[in-house]
Amino acid sequence: MILIADSGSTKTNWFAIDTNGNKLFKVTTKGLNPAVFSEQILTDRIADNSNLMDAKNTVTTIHFYGAGCGTSTPKEILQQVLQSIFTNADITIKEDTVAAVNSVTTEPAIVCILGTGSNCSYFDGNITHQKIISLGYSVMDDASGNYYGRILLRDYYFNKMPVDFATDFAANHNLDADEIKKNLYKKENPNTYLANFSHYLVKHKESEYAQNVILTGIRLFIENQILQFNESKTLPIHFIGSLAFFLQDEIRSLFEIYGLQLGKIERHPINGLVNYHINLSSTKTSIYRK
Repeated sequence: MILIADSGSTKTNWFAIDTNGNKLFKVTTKGLNPAVFSEQILTDRIADNSNLMDAKNTVTTIHFYGAGCGTSTPKEILQQVLQSIFTNADITIKEDTVAAVNSVTTEPAIVCILGTGSNCSYFDGNITHQKIISLGYSVMDDASGNYYGRILLRDYYFNKMPVDFATDFAANHNLDADEIKKNLYKKENPNTYLANFSHYLVKHKESEYAQNVILTGIRLFIENQILQFNESKTLPIHFIGSLAFFLQDEIRSLFEIYGLQLGKIERHPINGLVNYHINLSSTKTSIYRK
């Protein structure tokens, strides 16, 4: 059995296929970002899923793509966790930007992620390139869910929200200062906590205030991430992630202003990833048969 996983900080989508490329099952667990969560939390989140635990001894290969897997130390932690559970498996771990590329294109392109976090890379047709090492949600992640959550909380507390928007925002969330600080500094998943507020922004995105916040974030992402690659002026630019999916009209309007070519916008990369590995497996098999 082959497991293919696409993981962020919020959730991980798993897809199981057999060696002939037949789809077996699909499950979702909580996020498995090794740069955010401890080894014990990572282990527990996998162990909580009965489908994965029932199959653990029959898994021979794991292709894991995830947020937080771009540097060696978190990657090694996750490797140890996976190997301790799936003892018979050969495990390959790559960062989520590679998953984004493999799910949408085999041709040169710029590929972006806008979800709980954000990122951008250039795919030359063979290799995925990044110029900037992400420093995570507290420093980077422009136009991501956690970016927008942070802006909403700041604007609310600095009294920069329109009164009607602020009143409704407070009626739908616990904005007690102690509660916010507890979630940001004492509980796990502060990035996911912040990203939850972005759902409200998307739901009310037709308001003038929300539009200004959304467009400011996307402009920052374009200027800090996309335009770092000279190739962005000539290549299609694809997006992966729920936030990109829900804000595609705003992305499209700004791309027209910047003269950029919008490619695909995919909410969930897992299906494209599975097809990529099925096609890769089929190609290897046909070459072997020759």
